[in-house]
Amino acid sequence: MFELHASLESDSVRIGDLPLSSVRLCNDSNYPWVILIPRRKDIEEIYQLSPDDRHQILLESSWISESLVEIFSPDKLNIATIGNIVSQLHMHHVCRYKKDACWPKPIWGQVNTIPYDNRILKKTIESIRLRLEPNLISI
Repeated sequence: MFELHASLESDSVRIGDLPLSSVRLCNDSNYPWVILIPRRKDIEEIYQLSPDDRHQILLESSWISESLVEIFSPDKLNIATIGNIVSQLHMHHVCRYKKDACWPKPIWGQVNTIPYDNRILKKTIESIRLRLEPNLISI
């Protein structure tokens, strides 16, 4: 049975579920940052997914990417499946701006996390849900 890694759960807020993956907003207001986590047990790398799941994760990543670009208009969208600390397969989608604190460096380990204000968190999650709504299977 699938279980969300404790770090992913504590560092992010649930947006909803797509057919394959849980969608979560990283609770760091430095960047709009969505994490896609396939609901599959003991998967650390994309190649370990079934062929159908590999296709589905690409679709879901595209849905997330299109949504983030439409909502936040980033200068660049970074997509990564790093997993050096949390080995459970998860795909980061991070909106980057030439004016952000880390540009052009990677975001990890550069600046302190700034949790969202509750009002902004709710508004951000709602705007992403609205854009993903046709594809969400649960909220």
